[in-house]
Amino acid sequence: MIARFALALLAALMLNAASFADDYLSPAQADGADLPGGLSHAIVASGCFWCTEKDFEGLDGVIEVVSGFAGGSEANPGYYDVVRGRTGHVESARIIYDPAVVSYEALLEHYWRNVDPFDGDGQFCDRGAAYAPAIFPVDDDQRAAAEASRSAIADRFGRDIAVRIRSFDTFWPAGAEHQDYAVNNPIRYQRYRFGCRRDQRLRQIWGG
Repeated sequence: MIARFALALLAALMLNAASFADDYLSPAQADGADLPGGLSHAIVASGCFWCTEKDFEGLDGVIEVVSGFAGGSEANPGYYDVVRGRTGHVESARIIYDPAVVSYEALLEHYWRNVDPFDGDGQFCDRGAAYAPAIFPVDDDQRAAAEASRSAIADRFGRDIAVRIRSFDTFWPAGAEHQDYAVNNPIRYQRYRFGCRRDQRLRQIWGG
């Protein structure tokens, strides 16, 4: 009886989470008009969007993370067109958060610890323009914070930073098969992440 109740509760929680995520599987503009009152969003790219999504999920104040594309001019880009460099988009993540709990500056700090700031030609084992790291501020305050944070990282390492701060237009969510990939495909995801040596490189740059 307890086991059946636990399974039913887990299924209900998963259904609610999926329904909540579905609320954000539509194109998003800078004004975040689709967000409930009091929430904000941040758009960042750090290579494979499965990893960017996983790196931010679970942070206090983060409500949802959506994998998708930003930076290109083509509407509703297809995954394979993006990764083959045909649209100008990069794999990105939209981080929906409560600024009363976590600040944009804190999200940027977390971002830097999960990106190779010196590699502008891709990230880790993923090469090409579609995997280039970038920050997409959605307003002037975010842009000022992003520029300040990049300058601080440059000063810390004493070298140029390859992460670009880019203008934001529209965030296009990827297909449902790419959402919550680490949760839905844990073995494949771990094999990919380990084989890509993502964490090894991050430890080399940032330490333990």
